[in-house]
Amino acid sequence: MVTNGVVLLCYIRLERNFVLDWINGGMEVLVAVSFLFEPGLLHTGDMYSFNLNLFRLQIVAGPPTCPVNIGTECGDSNDSGEWKGEFFPGIPKIKYEGPSSKNPLAFKWYNANEEILGKKMKDWMRFSVAFWHTFRGTGGDPFGAPTKMWPWEDGTNSLAMAKRRMRANFEFLEKLGVDRWCFHDRDIAPDGNTLQESNSNLDEVVALAKELQGEKIRPLWGTAQLFMHPRYMHGGATSPDLGVYAYAAAQVKKAMEVTHYLGGENYVFWGGREGYQTLLNTDMERELDHMARFFEASIAYKKKIGFNGTLLIEPKPQEPTKHQYDWDAATAANFLRKYGLIDEFKLNIECNHATLSGHSCHHELETARVNGLLGNIDANTGDPQIGWDTDQFLMDIGEATLVMLSVVRNGGLAPGGFNFDAKLRRESTDVEDLFIAHVAGMDTLARGLRNVAKLIEDGSLAKLVQKRYQSFDTELGAEVEAGKADFELLERKAMEWGEPKVLSAKQVKIGKT
Repeated sequence: MVTNGVVLLCYIRLERNFVLDWINGGMEVLVAVSFLFEPGLLHTGDMYSFNLNLFRLQIVAGPPTCPVNIGTECGDSNDSGEWKGEFFPGIPKIKYEGPSSKNPLAFKWYNANEEILGKKMKDWMRFSVAFWHTFRGTGGDPFGAPTKMWPWEDGTNSLAMAKRRMRANFEFLEKLGVDRWCFHDRDIAPDGNTLQESNSNLDEVVALAKELQGEKIRPLWGTAQLFMHPRYMHGGATSPDLGVYAYAAAQVKKAMEVTHYLGGENYVFWGGREGYQTLLNTDMERELDHMARFFEASIAYKKKIGFNGTLLIEPKPQEPTKHQYDWDAATAANFLRKYGLIDEFKLNIECNHATLSGHSCHHELETARVNGLLGNIDANTGDPQIGWDTDQFLMDIGEATLVMLSVVRNGGLAPGGFNFDAKLRRESTDVEDLFIAHVAGMDTLARGLRNVAKLIEDGSLAKLVQKRYQSFDTELGAEVEAGKADFELLERKAMEWGEPKVLSAKQVKIGKT
C-alpha cells in the first residue's frame, strides 16, 4: 500500500471465507496487495472463491483534498454540499491561439466568432458537453474497477453530491466557452425508492441548474434514462410488461417537463433496450406498434406543455440488445414513415453508432439529410477494429471534414448541434484531461469546417459531381426526374442512341482509389 510515500505490503492469509479486516481509514490510497498462500489451505473451490473476491475488491477513497490552495477547509462541510474554491484550479478560460500554438489548453482551429461560409463558427457548431461522460464517467469497465475519482467526488450518489457535480458542470462550461449541455434525468439526480421520490430529487437538482445556467446557457437536449434500472431489462416502450411501459411513460413525461423548464432545445429518445435478444419469445409487430403509440403520446404531451423543441430519435444497431429497432438512419426513417411520425421527429446521428451498423458517419448523416431528418450529431467516433461502442473523441480530420460537409449541405443543425457523447479513455485520469479532450474534439470539427469552406470555394468537387450527372441536365432528363418519362419513350431513346458510353467516375481525383 502506498500512503504518503511509504510502501506497506499487506500479507493476507487465504482461508475458505477470508475477510480483509484492515482498512486504511479516511485517506486516498493506492493499494498493492501481495498474497501468501499457506500450504494445505488452497483447494479448487478456494481458488474459485478467491478469484471472484479479488475481482470484486473495491477501494473507496476517503474525503478528497482541497483542489485549490485557498487557506481554508474545503469540501462538503456540515453536510451542506457546498464546495469552496474552484473545481478546476489552474485551468484558465480556453482561448483561441491559432494553428501555431502548442498549448493543449488553447484552440488552434476553433475561433467561435470567426465567420465562415456566412455564419460564425459557434453557430455552425453549437457545441454541447455531455453530463454523463464528463461528470459520471468512472473509467470502469466489465473487466476492472473505476479508475477516476475526481477531487470533488465523495463516493456517494446523494442529493448533495448531485448538486456539487452540477456546480462543477457549469464551471466546466464557462471555462471551455460552451453554452450548451446535455443530460439524462438519472445522470443529474439520484434515483429514489419511488417514482415520486425520484421526481422530487430531480426537481431539486434542476432548480439549482436553472439558477446556475443564467440567461446564456441552455440544454441542447435532455432525455430519460430508460436502460440502466433492472425494470427496463426488456425495454421501456417495447417492454411486454404494461407496468414497465407506464413507468417509462411517466419518466419521459417528467424528463420532458424539466427539459422544457430549463429551456432545452431538443428532446432525445435513445432506445438502448428497445429491441430484442431473440425473436423466439418476441412479438416484433406488437412491440413496434407499442413504440409508435409511445411516440404519439410524447408528441401529444410536448404540445400540451408548450415545448417547442425538436424530438430526436438516436439510431443504434445493437448494444446492449442484440438488435435495436432503430438500427440505423434508414431503418428509423422507415419506422417514422410507416407510423405517420415523419413530420414530428428528426434524427440524432452518433458517429460511433454508424460504425456499429456497418456504415460511415458520413453515410448516416447523408441518409438523414436527404430524408429531411438530420437534427443533431453526437460527436464521437469508434474504433473500426473493435465491435462495441467505444465513444472516443473524434480526432480524424478527414472524417471531420466529411461530417462538416453534411452539416453545411444541411444549412447547419440548429436547433440541434454537436454533443460530445465521448469519454476519456480508462487510462486518462487527470482533471485537465477533460479539457484537453474537449478542446481537441472542438478543434478537429472546426478544422473540418475550414476544409469544407476550401472545397466549396475551390468548386472542383462540385464540378466533378455535376459532370457525372450532366446527361440528366437535358430535356429528357428533366422529364425522367419529373416522373413524365414512361418506358415506351425510354425504349425509343435507347434504340435511337444505341450502346451508351459509360464515363469514368474519376474517384482517383478525390483520393478514393
